[in-house]
Amino acid sequence: MGATKDKIKINLRQRLAKLVNYFLRGLLIVLPFAVTFSIVRSIVVTLDDYVNVGIPAVGFLIVVVSITFLGFIGSSLITKPLFSLMDDVLSKIPFVKIIYTSVKDFMEAFVGDKKKFNAPVLVEMSQGIFKPGFITQTDLTALNLPGMCAVYFPHSYAFSGNLFLVNNDKVKPFDGNSADVMKFIVSGGVTHLE
Repeated sequence: MGATKDKIKINLRQRLAKLVNYFLRGLLIVLPFAVTFSIVRSIVVTLDDYVNVGIPAVGFLIVVVSITFLGFIGSSLITKPLFSLMDDVLSKIPFVKIIYTSVKDFMEAFVGDKKKFNAPVLVEMSQGIFKPGFITQTDLTALNLPGMCAVYFPHSYAFSGNLFLVNNDKVKPFDGNSADVMKFIVSGGVTHLE
């Protein structure tokens, strides 16, 4: 009787372990889709709310087309001086210039002509321990820090990070495509580098 009871307990534990394993595999399949869908939906709804015409997603399309059109106009030789003048004015207004230039520099770091996250490096944090990041400034002499550079370390699973000022001798190039290295860091090292 006791042996049968033990076999039933073991059998029940094994089945429960299998169920938990199936659940975790299901999460592995569903969660990436659900999170991606949720983020994309949130962006579409937010942009759709800016131009609410009563038809779902039409406001989103209007915003995307308008931004694309502004990008096209901003690239033409006729309107470039106008946008340059607006840029100069906003860059000189106290308080506004802090917000405007910070957002502008941040956006240009990812999508502008002056992309900043294109120099992946490894920084030796202590003996034999390296942290991957991206050089954003190679020369900090203007800050009275000769021989140092600025390295941005993105956080895993977040759109944030930390900026460290590092001695040049602690930095070595990290071979690889910048986008792949960024995915590698943001995924916590899970994403495979090509």
